[in-house]
Amino acid sequence: MTIDERLDTHLVTVPATQRHRSARRRAPRRSNLLTVFIWISVLYFLVPLVWLFISTTKDNSGLFSTFGLWFGDTFEFFTNIQNLATFQDGVFWRWMLNTLLYAGVSAIGASLFATAAGYALAKYRFRGRKAVVAVILGSVMVPVTALALPTYLVFAAVNLTDTPWAIILPSLISPFGVFLMMVYAADSVDDSLLEAARIDGSGEFRTFAAISMRLLAPGFVTVLLFQLVATWNNYFLPLIMLNSPSLFPITVGLAQWQSSASAGGGAQVLYSTVLTGAFVSIIPLVVAFLFLQRFWVSGLSTGGVKG
Repeated sequence: MTIDERLDTHLVTVPATQRHRSARRRAPRRSNLLTVFIWISVLYFLVPLVWLFISTTKDNSGLFSTFGLWFGDTFEFFTNIQNLATFQDGVFWRWMLNTLLYAGVSAIGASLFATAAGYALAKYRFRGRKAVVAVILGSVMVPVTALALPTYLVFAAVNLTDTPWAIILPSLISPFGVFLMMVYAADSVDDSLLEAARIDGSGEFRTFAAISMRLLAPGFVTVLLFQLVATWNNYFLPLIMLNSPSLFPITVGLAQWQSSASAGGGAQVLYSTVLTGAFVSIIPLVVAFLFLQRFWVSGLSTGGVKG
């Protein structure tokens, strides 16, 4: 090999070596502390679910005689499901339907209102806009339980207590959802796209429904899931609004069973039924999350292609 060939080879190989070194320097370093923290977080969220599932496989005696994170001598899961379905003439399934109604209508309605309001606050300039945003931010800071009693007094004045509307109407308002959609719409919907739609003769509502809603889909799904979980787990508002057991959601119904079980007098047999009902009640939330999370992935992919 001549000197010129060796020089050419050197000029080719040196940049390649430097690239490999640069790639090694840019390689992300593994943080042991962060890994430990993530695993602790995973255990923190999964251990209660594992305990709940294992508890549904035990009878009442096994709940107190065996270790909580280990199965009992017999597998009583299907027996507990049968007891849950037949106890008090199957009122649990009525509570499930009530909860699906309250949470489903409230989540969809609150998401639509929050998306429309957040889009308007982000893309339109009007008198009083800053005051409206300030009120929304202030509303986010107010605990929901602090509004329960005033809400009850208002609904009692118009004879709407002990009706499904007493749960649905208050849940349609989500200040956090409006704020979240306002921030999301400000970046996800390009102003030039709206101007092009207006030039083409598209009205404001048509532009929002046909164009902006597609871009706002990941944010819409986020608000939907937040409101779905919040309404599904709501306990205090149904407790003060509803009197008829046939209108109870799962939270209030299971709490009453739990109170009966804690009172004793032979009612302790309810413990396995209450735990089984709690396990069954979280299944729709898991299914909803697994079904809707694909909209997050598609939204992130769309944003990446756009960028």
